[in-house]
This record gives sequence, C-alpha cells and structure tokens, in this order.
Amino acid sequence: MKEVSYVVVFPTIFSKNKIPQLISNIKKILKIRNQDFQTIKRDGEIILVNSTDPVFSSSAINLLFGIEKIAIARQIKNDFKTIVSEITAIGGNLLLKGEKFLVKVEGKSKGFFPKDIEIAATSSIIEKKSNLGAKPGTEGDYDKLLYTYLTKNNAYVCIFIDKGQGGIPFNSKKQNTICSIYDEISAVSCFETIKQGFDSKIIVCYRKKSELMNLSKIINQIIPRLVKEKISIDFFHIKVNSSGAKNYLTFINSVIDILLHEAKLNKLNYVSLSLFPLIFSQKFIEFYIKKIFQHNKLPIIPLSGVDYKLFEEAKEIGLEKHISNMNKIIQVNSKEIPQISPQIIKFALSTKKTVDVEIGPNNVHDILDSLEENH
Repeated sequence: MKEVSYVVVFPTIFSKNKIPQLISNIKKILKIRNQDFQTIKRDGEIILVNSTDPVFSSSAINLLFGIEKIAIARQIKNDFKTIVSEITAIGGNLLLKGEKFLVKVEGKSKGFFPKDIEIAATSSIIEKKSNLGAKPGTEGDYDKLLYTYLTKNNAYVCIFIDKGQGGIPFNSKKQNTICSIYDEISAVSCFETIKQGFDSKIIVCYRKKSELMNLSKIINQIIPRLVKEKISIDFFHIKVNSSGAKNYLTFINSVIDILLHEAKLNKLNYVSLSLFPLIFSQKFIEFYIKKIFQHNKLPIIPLSGVDYKLFEEAKEIGLEKHISNMNKIIQVNSKEIPQISPQIIKFALSTKKTVDVEIGPNNVHDILDSLEENH
C-alpha cells in the first residue's frame, strides 16, 4: 500500500455527531486562507484532508472549534509489522540525541492490542536507533510524542500533532447571537460564545479612542474563527469614566442596553452576556438576565462554569500580556446595580460606526483606518 500523508482532524467528543458541519467549516477556512486541497473525507471518526501544503492547511484548520487535536500523518495499512516499522522510521527522523520519547497508540486494532504496538515500537526504536541515545519516557515526562491512530483498515502515524481548540463546530447550533467586546474578559466571553456553536455578531464598545488599538488586536484574534471571508463590526463610544469600580459597572450596564438595542435591530433572539459568575454577584447577574427576558430575548452566559480556564482561554487568543488587567477586573465589587442616564445610551447609539473587515493579514490596520475615515 502506497504511503499517503494527510492532515488528520480529530473531532471532540461533542462534535462526533456534528462531523458534516465540521467538514463544511474545514472547506470554508481552507478557501478563506487560499489553501488548495484535493479531497476531504472520513475514515471512521476522523477527518482526512489531502492538502497541497499540509503545514499551512493544518494551521488554518486549527483555528476552528470542534477539534480535539490535529495532525500531519502518514496513512499505512493497519498491520502490526507495518505499523511498528513506520513508527520506528518516523521516530528516527523526529528524535534528537538523548531525547525521551513516548509511543502512544489509540483506536481500533485487529488481532493485537494497541499496547502491544507501543511496546514493540519502543523496543525497536531503542534497538535500531541506538546511535541517538534516545530513551523511553513516561506519560508525564517525555520530549517527543510518537502518536499513532488506528481505524478499521488504516493506521495514521503522526509526523506532527497539535492540540485543537475544543468546543463544537462554528454555527452547529444554527442560532445567531450578539456579543460585545470591550475588555479582556468580554473577549474571552465572545470567544466562548463562538466555541459553543453560535454564529455571533460582534459589537465593540469603548470609553476612549486610546482603547481602540488594543481592542482591534483582540478582535483580530477572534474573527478568523467565524469562518467568514467578510464580517461587519459595529463600534460604539460610551462616555463613561474609565477609572473606578462603580464606573466600570455603569459601563457594563450601558453595554448591555446597547446589546439589547442591536439585538432588536438585527432580529437576533440571543444576547451573550460577559458576566463571569466568579466575579459578579448573583444579584447583579439575575438583574440582567431578567432584563434580557423582559425584552423578549434569551440570555447566554458563556462563562458559567469556567474558573481558572478563563486565563487559559485568554492566552489562547493572545492576551498573555493582559492577565494583570483581568486580575484588576476580577476584584470588582458588584453588589450594587448602578443607574445610567438615558443620555449616555442615546449618545453611544449616535456614535455607531460600522466597519466591514475582509479577513486577512492586515485586519488591525484596516479596522483602525476605517474608523479614522468614519470619524
């Protein structure tokens, strides 16, 4: 059997009943990123992409949600000796002198256990690649993972493997919602909304123009995951002082009013709220949930159940440098619900600027340039 290399996509457990949607998203993201492919097909529970450039294609595909892990792998016959030989050959090419390696085999086997291959391949690498001085590692201590996945007829020996984004495929819920980005935690909330399968309209709220550069950089990390060639983002200037906990809560109150207004305008049923239950009081959250229901809309709180993973998701969208800002927000006391002047909302709605963004390498500059033109 001729060896063929594929980009191998492993759906999350929550996506295994949504594979057609994930395949559709893979085709779209490859088209958006100008990546050529010959075929996209299934082999059991995994998706195989025969791409002209597997490295760039795997990078593009790994922007998508609904993926547990993604690999570049060689397809060979599901045969014990063939698999051991291929793992030994690939291991010899990947391992550096003195590195610890772990052979991991999962999937369906015929006439043997995956563990048998792990033991045989480990022994073979030690014996045949003794010049490398490579040593077997453990689950918690290794330098290189040599991963192989078995299907009914084939084996996929990985040359490269990376962790996926998790979640479920974009738009798999077939429901539209609206979310706002105005700081680091709201960005993670928007990220989580998309990760949970919603097609999300994004609006941006800011208190002063100096915030726009940072917000544009944050947006740039999120919009590629919407699997669209072009999106429209609405910007609103909310005149609320940027210092002090009470002003921050007033700002959030204003954002939610704008979300409700835009949800009605765009005929969207769902409103995503960036209210983190570990930060905001139950009274504060319940007040806004009731407010959403009173306007005949349905609230989504994507950060419910999230704890320390808030910071992991922040790093996922390039917010490592802003963890200190998030720590400050987390210390906000939200026992009181501030009142806002209707004039604040009226002014904010009057500042609405819509920016059409074609997804590409210059998104940040395009957004800022468009806002300057509109001003």
